[in-house]
Amino acid sequence: MIDFVQQTISGIAVGCVYGLIALGFVLIYKATEVVNFAQGELMMLGAFLSYTFIASLGLNYWLGFAACVICMAVLGMAMERLVVRPILGYPQFSIVMATIGLGMVLRALAGMFWGTDDLRIETPFSKGVVHMGPLVISADNLSIIVATALLCVILYSFFRFTRMGVAMQAVSQNMLAAYYMGIPVKKMFAAIWAISAMVATTAGILLAPITFIHANLGFLGLKAFPAAVLGGFTSIPGALAGGVIIGIVETLSGFYLPEGFKDIAAYVVLLAVLLLRPQGLFGGAALKKV
Repeated sequence: MIDFVQQTISGIAVGCVYGLIALGFVLIYKATEVVNFAQGELMMLGAFLSYTFIASLGLNYWLGFAACVICMAVLGMAMERLVVRPILGYPQFSIVMATIGLGMVLRALAGMFWGTDDLRIETPFSKGVVHMGPLVISADNLSIIVATALLCVILYSFFRFTRMGVAMQAVSQNMLAAYYMGIPVKKMFAAIWAISAMVATTAGILLAPITFIHANLGFLGLKAFPAAVLGGFTSIPGALAGGVIIGIVETLSGFYLPEGFKDIAAYVVLLAVLLLRPQGLFGGAALKKV
C-alpha cells in the first residue's frame, strides 16, 4: 500500500505537467479552433531557457523563472502573428501542418543552440524530501503539485474577474459577436497564445529538476494531447484532470505491469474513453444547427 500511494503521488506530479501542456492545447483551441502541435516544443524551449538563465547565467531561481515566462510569452505572440494569423481561414489541415513544422523547427534550433547533451538545473527543492509518516515524498514532486494548483487558481481568477479574461471568454464563445461588441479579437488571439506559451514554460521549468532537459523533451506533448482529448478538449478543468489521470495510469502501469506497457498506457486509456465517451470525460455533446 505504501508503494501504491507513493507511485500515485509521483503519477499526480507527472500528470500535473501533462495537464499544464494540455491546458495550452485547450486555451488555444477554445479561442481559435486551432490545434497547436508545437505546444510540447514550447515546454521544451522553456526548460532550455531556464537552464540558460539559472545554470549558465547564474540568476536566482525565481528571477530566472520569471525571465523565462516573459520571454516565452513574447515568443508565443510572435508565433501567432507570424505563423498562424496569416493562414487563418485556410483548411484546418494547413494550420495543423504549420504547427507541426514549427515544432520541428524549434526542436532543431534547440539542438543547434544547446547541443544534444542532457542538461539539468538545481532548484530550491532539489534533493529535498518530505516525510509524512511512512511516506517519503520528493520535494520536487510536491512543488509541482502545489505550483500547478496555484497556477489554476491564478488562471481561474484571471478569466473570472478581469476584463481581459472575460473578453477572452467572449472571443472563445462567439468570435464574430465579440468583434461587433468592440473586443479587439486579434489582440485577444495574441494574448491567448502568450498565456498558452507561459503555461507550457511553467510546465517545462517544473519538469526540468526531475528529468533531463533535451531536444526531444517536446515529445511529451504527444502524451499531453491524449490528456486534452480525455478531458474533453474544450474544458480547462478537464485538461488538468485528464493530465492527472494519464500521469497516474502511466506511473502505476510502469510499476506493476510488464516493461514497455508504460509507454502505451496513455493511448490505451485514450482509445477506451473515445470508444465509451467520444466527447471526453468533461466535454458535452456538440450540437450544430443546420
